[in-house]
Amino acid sequence: MRKLLTSILGFVALGVVAGCAPVDYNTDIYGYLEGHVTIGPICPVEREGVPCPVPPEAYAAREIFIYQARGIVARVQISSSGDYWVALRPGRYTVDINKVGMDRSQEVPREIDVSSGKTIRLDIEIDTGIR
Repeated sequence: MRKLLTSILGFVALGVVAGCAPVDYNTDIYGYLEGHVTIGPICPVEREGVPCPVPPEAYAAREIFIYQARGIVARVQISSSGDYWVALRPGRYTVDINKVGMDRSQEVPREIDVSSGKTIRLDIEIDTGIR
């Protein structure tokens, strides 16, 4: 019984010591993709230089998709002000958006090469097709 208790206490102590080992959260292994999304027109008739404000729901309905050959790697939410950001491992990716209605963009799909510690900026203009 004493041997069993000693063995159990030994395993518990080993687990505590292993749980206290430092964890390497080296952020330099990641690269970053960031950008700003603009959506418009929002209203059927907009005067040049006076666009209708984009409601937060318009951003919430859209996502940035990040793909590699094996499939989708990330789905990135767009903030209510149109900004997005994602950390990615180094490699080649395709960036696209989910299209709502008649949405289209000249900026995507786009291939990017992500490197450790580097940030890529990709601003995306979404044309809603409203005229």
